[in-house]
Amino acid sequence: MPSAMRNVTPEDIRAALQKPLPGLAAQIKLAPEYRIESLRATPPADARVAGVLILLYQHDGVWHFPLIRRAEDGLTHSGQISLPGGSQEAGESLQETALREACEEIGAACADVEVLGQLSPIYIPPSNFLVTPTVGYADRRPDFRCDPREVAELIEVPLSALFDRDVVKREPWTLRGVTVEVPFYQIGPHKVWGATAMILSEFSLLLAE
Repeated sequence: MPSAMRNVTPEDIRAALQKPLPGLAAQIKLAPEYRIESLRATPPADARVAGVLILLYQHDGVWHFPLIRRAEDGLTHSGQISLPGGSQEAGESLQETALREACEEIGAACADVEVLGQLSPIYIPPSNFLVTPTVGYADRRPDFRCDPREVAELIEVPLSALFDRDVVKREPWTLRGVTVEVPFYQIGPHKVWGATAMILSEFSLLLAE
């Protein structure tokens, strides 16, 4: 983690999010090669809109954010590691969607989260979601209470992990019958890949700059 990040404040992060976002250039760094074309393309008009939340908080003097391992429910992203979030409901802003979903999934109290800004939208072809990440801040570690219907495991990640070069790995995986090289963050026993890794790549690059 860059030394300047150790004493970062929520206002520092808010200021970073108001600058031009690195967007595609950062997302591609953690994207499998087969995904790059769809990242460059315009999302389809019928894409479903969704929001996810990067919820920052300090625990034992160290910045953290939560990821979740989704329940094995048979849906498209069943069992995968992701940020808390979900589909936008009528009348909501994408920030409100991210906060509501985090409240429902992991018990993070919406009223206690200060929104700092948003990252670039990212389209996810398998589920036809256009996802916009919101970055928020809680002044204490949330009293996490996960909904077991949606969350199999809560993973509290030190923000510094995103700046550890040894955490980013690449492996050949067989996806849909084709072998491809997949980049991912190795967070403990978990492999964080796909859209979640691309979102975190943009966030880490923005903070590093």
